[in-house]
Amino acid sequence: MKFAIDKNILLENLNNVIRGISTKNVIPVLNGIKFELKDTGLTLTASDSELTIESFIESKFIRNIESTGTIIISSKYILDIIRKMPSDVINFEMMDSLKIKIYSDFNQYNLNCLDPSEYPSIKLISHKDPITIKANVLKELINQTSFAISTQELRPILTGLNMKINGDIFEVIATDSYRLAKKNIKLDVPVETDVNIVIPGKNITELEHILVDDEDVYMNVFNNRVLFQYKNIKFQTNILSGSYPNTSNLIPTEFEIIVQTKKSEFMGAVDRAALLTQGKDKNIIKMKIENKEMIINSYASEIGKTEERVAIDTDEKSNIDISFSARYMMDALKTIKDEDILILLNNDVKPIVLKSLTDESLIQLILPIKTY
Repeated sequence: MKFAIDKNILLENLNNVIRGISTKNVIPVLNGIKFELKDTGLTLTASDSELTIESFIESKFIRNIESTGTIIISSKYILDIIRKMPSDVINFEMMDSLKIKIYSDFNQYNLNCLDPSEYPSIKLISHKDPITIKANVLKELINQTSFAISTQELRPILTGLNMKINGDIFEVIATDSYRLAKKNIKLDVPVETDVNIVIPGKNITELEHILVDDEDVYMNVFNNRVLFQYKNIKFQTNILSGSYPNTSNLIPTEFEIIVQTKKSEFMGAVDRAALLTQGKDKNIIKMKIENKEMIINSYASEIGKTEERVAIDTDEKSNIDISFSARYMMDALKTIKDEDILILLNNDVKPIVLKSLTDESLIQLILPIKTY
């Protein structure tokens, strides 16, 4: 293998594939990035056996290919080496199957490599009729829901993002049992077979980082894995086994109290009130609605107390005193784009539901916290 390539092109592709490397890899060869050079171009592959990311650089984007070959370069240093190389063009020359020389006109590195013959065979096969969705739409679906994914391993299925497709409705749900985020969009082309899968939270977050524009993403769903194809990238992840809980009955359909307010004002009040409780586990603050007025307050015995008043529009009969996690509330509010929001309530033990005034496709739910 011997070739030269523009530094920026290689960096862009390395930054994408290196997301497939795990610090917990038990197979040594999977700590490396596979460089496979053919006459058609260079394929970069990184995998932790549960997530595989492949990026293909066509030969027209490579300065010159003198000879082809395959080598596994350790991921620990390669990104920093390429980033800090002083030249805009970088040369690679394989000395033997376990050594590579990376050089420019000003410097060179001679690196020991991993054995390509030990790299597992990973097949990235696509369907004839994949599900098509715009990258920016998929990115928003993930971004507005993935924060609610559980980080606790007690219920493994909740550590993933639930994706459901029925006809032309694509619905994404995440919950950690204390909060829930749900978003749906309408696909341009309906699917013939319903989809109901759960993608590991860490992996779906890595996909969200890769998506950067409004190009098409092709989603290929199999029994135990899903393959996303986006531009020159293939992103394949395992699917979590088990059934995601039915969350539809957790979201109330009727509300006794409906409050309309400005997101920025409500967020600001919550954020400031949370300052006194930010060292606490649950970061609890209280919200009181009475006489068409909202009061946000917090109290910490060792620090003091604070009170915030927020302008709202609600019914004369609205009367509630409820406590919740400020951090959970802030996380949910950040996903709502519109300035006018609805806070939907029933009583101090029933879920708090947040919605945009104009967008019904996004629902944020937070369970209140008892303080007595």
